[in-house]
This record gives sequence, C-alpha cells and structure tokens, in this order.
Amino acid sequence: MFRSFLFVPGDRPERFDKAARSGADAVCIDLEDAVAPSNKAAARKEALAFLSDGGARAVKIGLRVNTLEMAEGLRDALALIDSAARPDFVLAPKVRGRAEVEQLRALLGSRAAPWALMETPEALRDVAALCDSVGEAGGVVFGGADLSAALGADMSWDALYFARASLIAAAATAGCQTLDVPYLNVRDLEGLIAETRRVKAMGFTGRSCIHPDQVGPINDIYTPTREEVEKAEAIINAYDNNDGRVLLHEGRLVEKPVLAAARRILSRRRDA
Repeated sequence: MFRSFLFVPGDRPERFDKAARSGADAVCIDLEDAVAPSNKAAARKEALAFLSDGGARAVKIGLRVNTLEMAEGLRDALALIDSAARPDFVLAPKVRGRAEVEQLRALLGSRAAPWALMETPEALRDVAALCDSVGEAGGVVFGGADLSAALGADMSWDALYFARASLIAAAATAGCQTLDVPYLNVRDLEGLIAETRRVKAMGFTGRSCIHPDQVGPINDIYTPTREEVEKAEAIINAYDNNDGRVLLHEGRLVEKPVLAAARRILSRRRDA
C-alpha cells in the first residue's frame, strides 16, 4: 500500500534516480500534464529506457500515460508494449469510467497494474464502477485540480468534500487504494501536514505529491507510531483471547469495526 506517490516529469530524466531515492513508496513518471507537446516523444523514450534497465529498486515505479482517447496516449501504450519496460503500474488520466480502464487492461495485459485518475465529472458520477474496474491490485488518484476546473469550483476543502467522500466510499467496496490530490504549494509544509491529516482521517490510503520535500511528512502521517501499533496489537489479542466475542478493553467496547481499524493500523506498520 502506497503512503506517498511522487510524480516526476518524463522529460527530466536527471530527476528519475533522485525521485526513486526520495523515500516515496511509489514514483510515477509523468508523460502527460508535466510534459509539453513538443517533448512527448523524448519523454516517452527516456521513461521507457529508465524502466528497461533491469535494476532492482525498493520503490515501485510506474507511468502516467496520456489519455488513450488521443494519439499520444496510444503511442505511449504501443511503445510500452514494444519495449522491455516493466512498470509496476500505469496511471490513466482523464478517465470517464470503466471503459478506459478496461481498454488499458486489454492493451497491457498483466504487464502492469491499472491505475486511474478521477478528474472528470463523468468519473465522479460512475466512481463505483471506476473503483471496481481497477480492482484490489490497482488504485485511484483523486485529480482535484482538473475536476474542480471542470465543475467550475475551486480547490477548497468544502468544494471538493463530496468528491473525496464519494471516492472513499466506492473504494471501500472495491478494495482499491486511494491517493489524494497533490498539495500544490510545495513551500507550505504546515498546510501539507494539516490537510494530509484530514484526508487520512477520511480514509485515503495515501497521498500523491509533486516534490521530494513532501514525501517525508506524508510518510510520517501514514506510518503508525509505536504506541498506535502496540494499542492495535493489544486490541486484537484481547479480542482473540475472548474467543472472538465482543468485550471491554481498557474501558472501550471492542467489536468488529474497532477490530478492523486495529488491523488497518497493523497493515500500515513499517519495520525499522
């Protein structure tokens, strides 16, 4: 499960290794919005070369391709198919629903896990189908900037609350990962921390980011503390020792929802 998901422009190959060493759980080489039309071919070549070098990396690395409704997106997909590159995931932008994800899956087969950006009103309307289409192996990134522009809204918390909540509810049923939109002011780490705590509380499994300096704060927020891990283990042990029956533990009622929350904490535990 990705805590942090760092975007890096595809036409800046000198940044690829730096991004991979940033501490992010996943790095997404961006062939879409971060690359000018005149640099698309060069970015594609550099990204696929980097993904084809065969080196072992602890970080997961994938691609954001251009939309498959445009020629550049098809060029991205065909070039990937014809290359030796094996990305861990491929992120499809501007999807409207299940159809684009299924098209991506048909093109790539088992080569990479499908991910999608929810950044169109159509995707918001059919968010349950979108989450179901990526499945447990994939995830959905909330594209708040594009969505707010399409809706005629701003990017304030209240304006995007419904879209965030809709995505979280749909993903909970489908079992896929959900990553919040990047915090765009890379110098405002206090704002990043405050908002990331809010999206974690909502249920987002991680957050995308656009600068290496954002990785550490996001990872810290999504990594349980030793105290949180110990409390979660105590809850689970108490429940198991009571033969799976509801009980009071340290004055708190422990039933299945509390148990599920404890198990989520342990699933996010990182070994030192």
